Amino acid sequence: MIELRDVSRIFSVGGQEVRAMDRVSLAIEPGEYISIMGPSGSGKSTLLNIIGLLDTPDSGTYLLEGREVTSLADHQLAEIRSRKIGFIFQFFHLIPRLTAVQNIELPLMLAGVAKKQRGRISARLIEEFGLASRHSHRPDELSGGQRQRVAIARAVANQPAVLLADEPTGNLDRASGAEIIDLLEDLNRRGQTLVVVTHDPEIGERAGRCIRVVDGRITDDSRRD
Repeated sequence: MIELRDVSRIFSVGGQEVRAMDRVSLAIEPGEYISIMGPSGSGKSTLLNIIGLLDTPDSGTYLLEGREVTSLADHQLAEIRSRKIGFIFQFFHLIPRLTAVQNIELPLMLAGVAKKQRGRISARLIEEFGLASRHSHRPDELSGGQRQRVAIARAVANQPAVLLADEPTGNLDRASGAEIIDLLEDLNRRGQTLVVVTHDPEIGERAGRCIRVVDGRITDDSRRD
């Protein structure tokens, strides 16, 4: 489904060249549950951003569902992101003035989904993720765990091919974080391809496949029995 071939990403910092990604090759199959781990500054978030088409490699090739996307224009990348990729972030990135259900409906609206269909999808997700009593609440009226549930519901609203989570429990207490990981793993058990960046080894080791990144290179790629 996803294939990176010799992908590099280079930044200039203080006049020096920094290889955030250094000739990385990686293949991700549909339905996999992958964790990406590594020390701060290792390049794991850069790798996630490239997979999510939020960043563009300086060299190498990226194939998404067999389509080469490395050289596409920005508007083409934005269209693919909206249809194929769901994002979950550490700090939720919900729209403060919108209610929970409006935040969930936002990507559907941007994708041109009809109002009635948006309503049906958001109502199902609100119920599925245990948010029915918070339907009309704005983000500042929700707990951290509830905000992340809204963010996950928003991320899967368009039924993306892959779900990318960047430190999804990093801004939550331990109990709420455990609930969020359980929710993500349930989505994976139902067939959702899931890639999680985490610094927490307990979370990373739960994945079916663990990728370790150091200095912009994959140093280990292991699967759990």
